[in-house]
Amino acid sequence: MDGVFVLKGKLQEVYAQHSIIFDKGIQFIMALLAFYLINNNIGFMKVAASPVVTLALSVICTFFPVLMTVIAATALILVHMYAVSIAVLAVTAVVFLVMYIFYFRLTPKMSVVVLLMPLAFAFKIPFAVPLAYALVSTPVCMVAVVCGTVVYFMMEYVKKVAPGLSGKGLSGIMSQSSEYLKQVFQNKEMWIIIAAFLIAFLAAYTIRRQSMNHAWKAAAAAGAIINVVVNIVGDIVLGVHTSYASLAAGSVAAVIVGLVLELLFFAVDYTKSENLQYEDDEYYYYVKAVPKLSVATPEKTVKRINGRRETEIIDTESVRRRRDREVHGDRSPARTAPRGNAEHSRGTSRPR
Repeated sequence: MDGVFVLKGKLQEVYAQHSIIFDKGIQFIMALLAFYLINNNIGFMKVAASPVVTLALSVICTFFPVLMTVIAATALILVHMYAVSIAVLAVTAVVFLVMYIFYFRLTPKMSVVVLLMPLAFAFKIPFAVPLAYALVSTPVCMVAVVCGTVVYFMMEYVKKVAPGLSGKGLSGIMSQSSEYLKQVFQNKEMWIIIAAFLIAFLAAYTIRRQSMNHAWKAAAAAGAIINVVVNIVGDIVLGVHTSYASLAAGSVAAVIVGLVLELLFFAVDYTKSENLQYEDDEYYYYVKAVPKLSVATPEKTVKRINGRRETEIIDTESVRRRRDREVHGDRSPARTAPRGNAEHSRGTSRPR
């Protein structure tokens, strides 16, 4: 387990150094997936559904806030709705307008949730998004969760009935509009899913805020179980047929996402928790202190070895002379003079 926390520390260091690159990369991937999902499901206008347009929109939205990606996705959906029918375009535009009035008023910073919900439905893990935000956010983000869910079911309905709507023209605008609204907002499956998201979100959020040990794990497990139970009960009561295998797999995937989020944002050591009590003039305070779990990243000392080898040029003649001096002594004629000559020299230099 220590290795996991060491890896987490290294990833945090890398992210801190290159946060802008990582943020823009994730934003680009999310925009690309969102535009691809829209074009793949309701790509009725061939020009707007081309891969070049998808890639170009993704690149452009990467350099703007996430809210711009939501607006671009909305515009792309409306373009495809126009290719289906004027009635479908009008109803979709009104629905988006009403949703965004509540959305911009209550959760302007939750733009990413509106994009994540249709993507989560496409990957068969829709509950992963509400559970993740139950662990790291507040209940107000459920407004964005509901908006994203409605957008997904709107696209699913248009995808199914588009061939029957495209040939009616302007003569059946009222009938098409009423049928569209009826089919979308009287969809029992959609309301069961929204109810399950709301109940499971509130349960997970409440448990996560408790002072009990392993609160995040308990919140993730409880939220997943409640989501499954509410969906099954709703299916039985309202007669909606849902794939239980897909529901169970999506809930398990949501729990795994919750455990990863706990590792990233709430890694604590419950074995060293302390219950503290203190008071002031008006209150008694009971506090549970749980230390954060951290593992020191091992430091590596890099020793650099200079691989350059210096070559010494040796004069063999000078080495031979030095060796001879050491063995035989210094007998150079320039420094040693005969004794007789020295005495003669001293004798000749004496005055008479």
